[in-house]
Amino acid sequence: MIDEILKSKCKKIKMVITDIDGVLTDGGMYYSENGDELKKFNVRDGVGVILLKLAGLKVGAITGELTELVQRRIDKIKMDFVFRGVRDKLSCLKQCLKDYDITCEEVAYIGDEINDYCLFGNVGLFICPADANPVIKEKADLVLQSKGGEGVLREAAALLLKNQSKLMSAMDKYLSNN
Repeated sequence: MIDEILKSKCKKIKMVITDIDGVLTDGGMYYSENGDELKKFNVRDGVGVILLKLAGLKVGAITGELTELVQRRIDKIKMDFVFRGVRDKLSCLKQCLKDYDITCEEVAYIGDEINDYCLFGNVGLFICPADANPVIKEKADLVLQSKGGEGVLREAAALLLKNQSKLMSAMDKYLSNN
């Protein structure tokens, strides 16, 4: 059950920004015999991006990772933007607010680790996966049931859109396009 304060915050959201490692992935780093880095992403998160965009929200990512692998995944699920190799996530967030002409109260951020801590108080809704760092879980507005790499963005999308009364219409649009 979601409380009224949280519901009110959800209704204001126009943009969802997510971290990558530990949110869209399980945070693990895998290497092939050739030394290539591999990451496992969950297809459910791609559906979450589609639903958010069909409902008129912007979706993007801010990550410290600078790999082409991350860029390929962002391109595949058609996020509106990605900032890679970021060390100062707060400055990056401020640039997003300026570029898209929105306020911090209109942004939901999904993060899992202490490098996301600087965004507390600078977004309207801070969401984290079930297995986030305890410091993050303690301060987050919402702790999801999903762990990193298990559909965190999809769960967050459903919750946001349900509380904006946009979930069913986004799902109808999705189903009519497939």
